[in-house]
Amino acid sequence: MVLQDRAKATREAIIAGAALVFEEHGFGTASVSLVAEAARVTKGAMYFHFKSKDELARAVLDEQHAITVAAGERILAEKAPSLETIIRLCGAFGALLATDGVVRAGIRLTLEASAFDHDVQRPYEDWIAIMGRLAEQGIQEGQIRPSVDPAFLSRYIVASFTGVQMVSNVLTGREDVMDRIQQMWEILLPGITHESWAGSDVSAALVTTTPVPARTTMGAQA
Repeated sequence: MVLQDRAKATREAIIAGAALVFEEHGFGTASVSLVAEAARVTKGAMYFHFKSKDELARAVLDEQHAITVAAGERILAEKAPSLETIIRLCGAFGALLATDGVVRAGIRLTLEASAFDHDVQRPYEDWIAIMGRLAEQGIQEGQIRPSVDPAFLSRYIVASFTGVQMVSNVLTGREDVMDRIQQMWEILLPGITHESWAGSDVSAALVTTTPVPARTTMGAQA
C-alpha cells in the first residue's frame, strides 16, 4: 500500500511538472529533462510512468479534462436556474485558468495537439452539448427568449469564452480573465434574456463560483 501511494504521488508530481513545462515552453520545445527537473524526479522514475513526451502531453490533457468536468459536475449538482448555471460554469472554468497550472497547460496543448496526434474535439463537444441542454431548460424556465436557438447559443458561448480567455492570456497572462468573462456576459445577456425576466446578476453568479486552489509541484522519488 505504501508503495502504491508513493507511485501515485510520483505520477501526480510528474503530471504537475509536465504541466509547468508545457505551459511555459509548449509541446515542441519541452523536453523530458525539463519535466524531470520540474517534477523533482529521476528520469528513471519518469520513464517508469510515462514512456514518451507524447504520453506526458496526453496525461496532462486527460487530467485537465478531469479537473474541469469535476468542477462542472459540482455546479450542475446544485440545480440552480439554468441561465445562472451557464454563467457559473464559465466562471468556474475561468477560475481554474487563473489558478490551476494543469488546466492552463491543457489549454495550450489543445492548440498544439496535432503535434502528438491527440483528438481534442470531444471536450469541446461535451461542453457545447451541456450548454445546449441548459439553454433549452433556460427557455422552458422563462429566462431565455424562445426565439433563441439553443444549439447556436451553446456554440457561441463556448466560442466567445474561448476567445475571451485566449486574449486575456495574451494581454495579461489571464490576470483579468474573470473581469473579461463578466464583460462577455454583460454584453451577451441583453440579447438572449426573456423580456419578462428581471435578468441575472452576472457578478453575483461569478462570485458564487468556488475558487479552486492553485496546484503546486511536489517533488517525489520512486
